[in-house]
Amino acid sequence: TNRPDARLDHPDRIYKNEKGKYKAIAEQIKISREKGQPILVGTISVEKNEELSLYLTRGGVEHEILNAKNHEREGEIIAQAGRPGAVTLATNMAGRGGDIKLGGAEATPEKYQEVLDAGGLFVLGTERHESRRIDNQLRGRSARQGDSGETHFFVSTGDDLMRIFSGDRLKNVMTRLNVPDDMPIEQKMITKMLESAQKKVESHNYDIRKQ
Repeated sequence: TNRPDARLDHPDRIYKNEKGKYKAIAEQIKISREKGQPILVGTISVEKNEELSLYLTRGGVEHEILNAKNHEREGEIIAQAGRPGAVTLATNMAGRGGDIKLGGAEATPEKYQEVLDAGGLFVLGTERHESRRIDNQLRGRSARQGDSGETHFFVSTGDDLMRIFSGDRLKNVMTRLNVPDDMPIEQKMITKMLESAQKKVESHNYDIRKQ
């Protein structure tokens, strides 16, 4: 890296179902906004993007939405995603050409410092993509040029990738142990298993292309 990387990558949080995951995402947005930290929420598809947007709107959470349907405002939305307390909901692929500056596009040194002190840009992935490259690109939106920043993936047992990696078994265990919907499991071992599921999907896709 050009400057030392100050980004904090948290281990994945695994929820019993999507309802619990969405509730936790709304809670995290509230925490970040209260301390003036901008938050970029990445979804794996336009459908999930709009579904989560509807959920946040019902909960009274103000946010900007960015997906393939409103790409003409893409540069403007992504440029302002670093404003203090800004909430931007984007598909993982959206706005990747734009630079997210802390404090917003026209940030003063004071605004920049305010966001830096709040922890920098918080990138929240709403599920793991089947390709690690896409996840890494989403993580890379945070902490540019030595800035501080955080990334965290919120996963539920019903996600597509979790189904490949026996999410049902995990869900049954959580149900048996009476784990509440909005209580997560944070396990480095599960994160590693998810990454090995991603590797399997990637090599399968590679074989298809090779064939």
